[in-house]
Amino acid sequence: MDFKITELQGFTHQIGHLVSQMDYVRKTTLDAVKGLTTEELDFLPSEDSNSIGALLLHIAAIEKGFQIEIFDGRTPNQQELAEWGDPYSLGDKGRKNIKGNSLDFYITKLAEVRQRTLQEFAKLDDRWLYENRLWDNHQSNHYFIWFHVFEDEINHRGQIRLIRKMLSVR
Repeated sequence: MDFKITELQGFTHQIGHLVSQMDYVRKTTLDAVKGLTTEELDFLPSEDSNSIGALLLHIAAIEKGFQIEIFDGRTPNQQELAEWGDPYSLGDKGRKNIKGNSLDFYITKLAEVRQRTLQEFAKLDDRWLYENRLWDNHQSNHYFIWFHVFEDEINHRGQIRLIRKMLSVR
């Protein structure tokens, strides 16, 4: 893998830059969890924290939520809320319900969600990135929103790295 923000085949100039950043962030997230067991993925550093597994599913849920909002132009339906609500919100329900999954489960979820994002990005042009839209009651644009998707992943990757360090000293 090259460490460059660059144009990518199949995407317009700026969307390629965005995707190259998202790809790098995902690579480093996957590197941070490489080799973890189900027990390690389920470890809770404290009673009100999140496990690495829950954080991985949360990363996928955030991206899924923006797919629904932006690409589908709607709010999540009941089926989507049943699948993605706990990882989106985390908290007590996340701690209770997100456990017992292998690393492959989380990696597959992340890849499935990302695949749709890339398919949709391939249909769009750079002008779309700069279209104004209201997001969370703030003026925004698509570029910022998708930047936020991988910025959120970076934040949680930092948490994952800290939790992994805790695992090595138990």
